[in-house]
Amino acid sequence: MNYYISFVGAGSGDKELITLKGYKRLKNADVVIYTGSLINHELLDYCKDGCIKYDSAFMNLDEIIDVIDKNVKAKKYVVRLQTGDFSIYGSIREQIEELNKLNIEYELIPGVSSFLGAASSLKVEYTVPEISQSLIITRQSGRTPVPEKENLREFAKHQTSMVIFLSVDKIEQVVEQLTSDGGYSMDTPCTVIYKATWEDEKKVIGKLSDIAEKTKQANITKTALILVGDFLGNEYNNSKLYDRGFSHEYRSSHNKSD
Repeated sequence: MNYYISFVGAGSGDKELITLKGYKRLKNADVVIYTGSLINHELLDYCKDGCIKYDSAFMNLDEIIDVIDKNVKAKKYVVRLQTGDFSIYGSIREQIEELNKLNIEYELIPGVSSFLGAASSLKVEYTVPEISQSLIITRQSGRTPVPEKENLREFAKHQTSMVIFLSVDKIEQVVEQLTSDGGYSMDTPCTVIYKATWEDEKKVIGKLSDIAEKTKQANITKTALILVGDFLGNEYNNSKLYDRGFSHEYRSSHNKSD
């Protein structure tokens, strides 16, 4: 390893869902800057004795970069531990752009995003054959605006599988936008999952017609995903992949008449 700084995706919550490569990096770190408001703090148990830890929840960008710069110059190995996978709402671009200015080399080690952990926890597949073959990952506009062409009303017109981050506190607005202007029907299955794969995970299962009220009753206001689409329903179709009548590079078909 020729890097003094590694960005590591912490996984969706369960401390064992960090990748093996991420675990090895974390175990060898001299300094860890972790997203304290979002990651499972039990991950810090993997750190060696003497590892210095910084909670980035109390730091701004300049402070984070300053800690990295000083420790890299001191030949200390730094791990920047971020929630889920940092490629989705991870604010990683602004960090690596600053490191580029300082000529600090780094590596990126992906993690298990919460939308993947949520699907496994719910025992669902986003891409059910003939039901949905696309997945939209998005968020409601907030302090960080969303481009107008990516608003929920426009995406809802596709009526495909959707995962909505960072929006459960605005769930009434979300439902209104998803069901207007030719979007989803009010009968579309919808699930809110709080802290997917954590020990205190909580699921609220319903339809767009009642999910807002159910979520309020469950007192879920943050750290949750909104999943919408018919992939959550009972209807499904088998794929062709394991169909006995389907041939591909590795297998010949076996029809009933064979």
